[in-house]
Amino acid sequence: MNKSFTFLAISLVLAIGEACAQTPTQQTPIFEKSISNLRNQRYCEVLIGKRDWLKLEVRVFNTQGLNLCPEAQWSALTKESIVKDYDASIAILNGPRYWMMDEIQAAGNTVNDVKETFGGIEMNLRATVKLSLLKQLMGSKNYTANEVARTTNFVYRTGRTVYELTSPAGDVYVMQSYSQIVNPALNIKDLPGLSEQLKLPAGWTYRSRVLDQDLSLVANGVAYVLQDNLSNSYQRR
Repeated sequence: MNKSFTFLAISLVLAIGEACAQTPTQQTPIFEKSISNLRNQRYCEVLIGKRDWLKLEVRVFNTQGLNLCPEAQWSALTKESIVKDYDASIAILNGPRYWMMDEIQAAGNTVNDVKETFGGIEMNLRATVKLSLLKQLMGSKNYTANEVARTTNFVYRTGRTVYELTSPAGDVYVMQSYSQIVNPALNIKDLPGLSEQLKLPAGWTYRSRVLDQDLSLVANGVAYVLQDNLSNSYQRR
């Protein structure tokens, strides 16, 4: 396994958009890179957005596999400095976050060597999100899914506890990372009782369960991701 492989965890902008169905005829990707022992590992992201007419392309950079997002450097980082340095329309600091899967496998464009350094913190490019300016102006919407361009397999091992949101339509979203953005004190021990802190829309439910077999969440070019009101991220099964 390649310990330098890095991947995304989703940002504040990933809560904007609409859920769409994956194409059932797509072939299962052949995963080229993987990294394991991720559960409860700290990481951070920087998102850089540039406008092109009525579209906003957001590139997601991630510390996974490079460092554990040193707190002193992360705290000193500012959105304003990133916008200036990268001639960006928008910058978002997304972290600290902690992975909830055990292993990530990647293929296609998700495997790349594009790196940037932000305030001394090295990060890899791990995803691209395209949004319309109309959606951006409408503001971020929790519990609303968006498309994220990546080819990955999130693996949750037998015996692990997973945390899931279920929509009124029956779509199930598995927590991929918890966040200390809204609640800096949130940790993995709080997740079983997280429903007490969540502001679930009507018809939504939150639950935890112990896996009796491995769970794989495959995103074949597109993942459907949402966030709750605490900025924890979930991918649709």
